[in-house]
Parts: sequence; structure tokens; C-alpha cells
Amino acid sequence: MTTTWQNWGRSVRAEPVEVAQPGSVGEVVEVVRGARERGLTVRPVGAGHSFTAIAATDGVLLDLSRLSGVLEADIGSGRVRLGAGTHLHQLPDLLGPLGLALENMGDIDQQTIAGAISTGTHGTGATFRGLAAQVVGVTLITASGDILEVGEESNADLLPAVALGLGALGILVDVTVQCVPAFLLRAHESSAGLEDVLSNFDEFAVADHFECYWFPGTSRVQTKTNTRVPIDVPHRPPGRVARTLDQRVVQNGLLRAVCEIGVAAPRFTPPLNRLATRVLGEKVYTDRSHAVFTSPRHVRFRESEYAVPRAALPEAVRALRTLVERNAWRISFPVEIRAAAADDLWLSTAHGRDSGYIAVHRYWKEDYVPYFRAFDTLMRDFEGRPHWGKLHFQDSESLAGVYPKLGDFAAVRDRLDPNRLFGNAYLRKVLGE
Repeated sequence: MTTTWQNWGRSVRAEPVEVAQPGSVGEVVEVVRGARERGLTVRPVGAGHSFTAIAATDGVLLDLSRLSGVLEADIGSGRVRLGAGTHLHQLPDLLGPLGLALENMGDIDQQTIAGAISTGTHGTGATFRGLAAQVVGVTLITASGDILEVGEESNADLLPAVALGLGALGILVDVTVQCVPAFLLRAHESSAGLEDVLSNFDEFAVADHFECYWFPGTSRVQTKTNTRVPIDVPHRPPGRVARTLDQRVVQNGLLRAVCEIGVAAPRFTPPLNRLATRVLGEKVYTDRSHAVFTSPRHVRFRESEYAVPRAALPEAVRALRTLVERNAWRISFPVEIRAAAADDLWLSTAHGRDSGYIAVHRYWKEDYVPYFRAFDTLMRDFEGRPHWGKLHFQDSESLAGVYPKLGDFAAVRDRLDPNRLFGNAYLRKVLGE
């Protein structure tokens, strides 16, 4: 009996024959072997926060949410083995008592650890790498139903592929992450001129973690600079009332109102964006790292994001601004601008190069295609690499030009899943048959 599944962004719907929720590694093996015998494909799903159809299937949808929590921890080394279905928002309560934290995080924590690393979730920080680059080992269920340990002591050569594997190489059942001692972040949120930030981006990005949000139709950006602080430094985090007011009313309530007005009367979007750059104001506060890295996102949207060589970021943003102005688009969602360090993962957007990230968004009730397609075309001029979990229009042929290890990844896929038990339409498009 089929059921309907849809992702958080409401950009993808699928009708799997079955949704399986195994509670043990053995049960995962049974699901994989059973699907193979029935001639069905299997796709793992986390929280459904990818905007692409990476999890969609008409076969078996494998929900790993019951494989959750800390399985093993070595406080001395900082290495923690987590069930694949552990949600990122659970980690503060799991790692906190151990005195540990993730080295870096993105701004959304609803994903599962397996889903986040498999799609290339990253944060910001010119000297800090994405989440998958913090992985030192995984346990993978292969298409044959075998349990494959991958790490420094076994199958180490596979780690650059399976740590960010799109769910194409097997089913991750646990993930070992290299954590760091828990720390605080001092956040400074302010505003600046877009051109000032672009012309001096290296000076802004020298901070531990820097990002900014450009409101289309304006010349201003909202900046967020986070500085790492030892955990024992005296501090006073925002109070419950202040935090609720900021997160629910300013960050989400105001944005939802602007988006709804934009749907009903688009001509009001530019002046509302200009108003937003004045309303957001300036804030300075210190809190635990995860509380600063992440923010609740209650306003549903669709997103596309590209990584370009970091040196090309300012010119790429300027080109995007020209594109928006030339088409007279009224975009209510801000454009997010970040940077991250290079890593050695084969399918990472930051593979082999320090990277700048540009993310565009549209409210879920609006047609995203013209804006995202033009953005997609533009980013190819800057050797852009699309985020695997965010909307793009590339295929295996075009991706081979910007992901130099795509062929090596395909060879590992041929070895671990020659019959494409873990395949779907999205993977056929981006990886080939």
C-alpha cells in the first residue's frame, strides 16, 4: 500500500510503496535484503529538509529516526558515535553532559546527522569545514546487506566518498563525529552596506564565523559575526522573553508578514525590505555555541545554494544583484552569503578549495523557478557547485566539470551498489545511470 510523503519545503512529493522504520541495525539489514528480493529500491530519509528529490522513491522509504542517540563516546579524544537518525537539535543535550560540541553548525538544526552529512550541510567560517568533514567513521549497510565499517582503521580509502555520499552508496546506521570541547560564541549582529562588505570581504570573514544577509532591492546587508569564547567565561545569554520576541516576532513573524504581502501585492516588497534593514538593528550577546549557530525557521521556503571559489564571491554577488535588478524581481527573502574552508571530501562543495556560498530563497507560495534557474545559470559562470540538498538544474555531465572526483565516486558506487538498489531519479540525474 503506497503512502504520500512530502518534504518540509513542499517542493517534492513521493509515493513510496512502503515506509520502514527499523529499530536496530539488524532490522535495517532485513529491510535492505527484503527490498532487493522484491525488486524494490530503497532510499533513506531524515527530516525531509532537503529541497531536492534526493530522498524521493516509489520503492521503500527508510526512516531511521529510531536509530538515535549516543552509542559510544570517548571524552578524551572527543569522538562520539551517534545513531544515524539523531537530530541535530538533540545534540546539545547529548553532547553537553560530555563537555563536547560540534566544531561548526549550519543555521538549521532540524536535520538528522546522517541526512546533514549526506547532503553536504555546512556552516560558516573561513577556517572551518562543513559537518561531513568532521566525520571520522561510519557504519554502512551495503546493497548486499553486509555491514561495512569505514574509518581510520578499516576501509579508510572509502571515507572521502561515504562521509558525503548522497545516500547512494548504502544506508548509514551510525556516524562517528570528531567533536571539540564545548564553547561559547559572542555574537554581534549589525548592518552594513552591501558594497562595503563585498569590497572588504576578507576583512569581514577573518572573524571565526561571519555571514550576512542581503535584502534584494536594497543596498544593505544584515551582518552576523560570531567569535569563539571559552566555555567558562562569565556571560549572560539573552533572556527567555527577549529570545522569544526576537525569534518568533522579528525573525519569523515579520518575515512571514513581508512574504504574505509580497504574494498579494509584490510592489510593496522592496520598501518592506528596506524597512526590515532598519528594524533588525544591532545586538550583541554571548551564549552556548549551538544557540548562536542555529535559529528556528518557521516560515516555509524553497532554497538554492551554490559554492564558488572564495575569491570569486564578491563578483558573483554583484552579478546576482544585477540579475535581480535587470529582471525587476521582487524578492522578499534575503540572500545568504557565507564562507567555509576547503576539505577533501569527494562530493563536497568545498572540495579542494576555500569557498564562498550564496543562497537564494523564495517563499513556498511563490514560483521559484525563474529566479532559481537564472541564478543556477549565473553561478556556472563562476565555477559554482550546487548544494546537493538544495534546488538546482544541473546533471552529471555539467557537474563533472566542477566536481573533479565525480568519476571516482561513480566507481565506488559501481562497486558497492552495482544494481542501483539505492538509486532514484535524482541520483540518475546528478550521478548518471
